[in-house]
Amino acid sequence: MNAHQHLAKHVNNEKYLWIALSLTTTFIVVEIIGSIISNSLALLSDAAHLFTDASALIISITAMRLGRKEADKKRTFGYYRLEILAAAFNATVLFLVACFIFYEAIERFYFSPLFLKEHKIHTHSMLWVASAGVVINFISTRLLHSGSKESLNIKSAYIDAQADLLSSMGVILTALLIQITHWQHLDSLMAIIIALWILPRAWVLLKESINILLEGVPEGIELSEINDALLSLPGVLEVHDLHVWALTNGKISVTAHLVINHATRDKHPLLDMAIKILKDKFNILHTTIQIEVIHSDSASILH
Repeated sequence: MNAHQHLAKHVNNEKYLWIALSLTTTFIVVEIIGSIISNSLALLSDAAHLFTDASALIISITAMRLGRKEADKKRTFGYYRLEILAAAFNATVLFLVACFIFYEAIERFYFSPLFLKEHKIHTHSMLWVASAGVVINFISTRLLHSGSKESLNIKSAYIDAQADLLSSMGVILTALLIQITHWQHLDSLMAIIIALWILPRAWVLLKESINILLEGVPEGIELSEINDALLSLPGVLEVHDLHVWALTNGKISVTAHLVINHATRDKHPLLDMAIKILKDKFNILHTTIQIEVIHSDSASILH
């Protein structure tokens, strides 16, 4: 695939993301209105779940656009951190919303009379809204299916759309069971299930975002393994000032000082070897490595 075809594919994938985002955002409004009309917490929980996926779509689009935006003189690392700031904000809002829904569902379940008039669920409204959700989420999954095989960004959005589809089907099942059993609290139970499913996802996203903002060691990377890999290079006596952080997901940077003996100074292309091992073993492409040379009489101090 040449550069022109790659760019065309990239733009096409972004277009599908925009369509999926438009459908999802519109349906969030429909579900919120539907939850008010039907008095259904399950629909409100599903709307909160959709909010996470709309946020993920926004982040995906942002990432694709920022990937085409070059760094400038004031922002030499580019604009990747905007994506992480957005993710942290979305995760915080989602976590609070899920906690509220969980609390409201528990309160309804334990403290409300079984058939209290203002809490009676209008299952016909639930069915109509959730059925529309199935259609919309099915369209989104079809739009994102092809791109999910080529981009992790698209794949994440595709998986979320599949989860939305299952969630809407769960709301339909809840409405049907309420019609059959007349047990109103099935709605609260479904809301609790959805909230409990959302909370861990929101927490993981928030934790990962904060870790990146604090320039912590990225998830899946062990500092000791990088240290050992660099220390295994021929002639390296010590590794210090080793720092590993990420600008955003998948864009990891490393800085390190490698101490070598004066006698082995010119025997190995050490810098090239260090860059290669970081790339091949850890998929780290942005490295800054400084070589420190000591004389033989100082080398014994290091051992």
